[in-house]
Amino acid sequence: MNVKVEDSCIACGACEAVCGDVFSVEDVAKVNQANVAANEDAVKEAAESCPVGAIVIE
Repeated sequence: MNVKVEDSCIACGACEAVCGDVFSVEDVAKVNQANVAANEDAVKEAAESCPVGAIVIE
């Protein structure tokens, strides 16, 4: 599973709140790809919680 955050990210922190092992938010959300495999369900939940749909799962 590959995860990326698009430029539309508003840095609201929802993804980090759901899955802090994978997402960190400063100016925009960043993905720690190394932790994605162990947290796939939480990553999907974080993507669904994004208010602007900026998290893309491939």
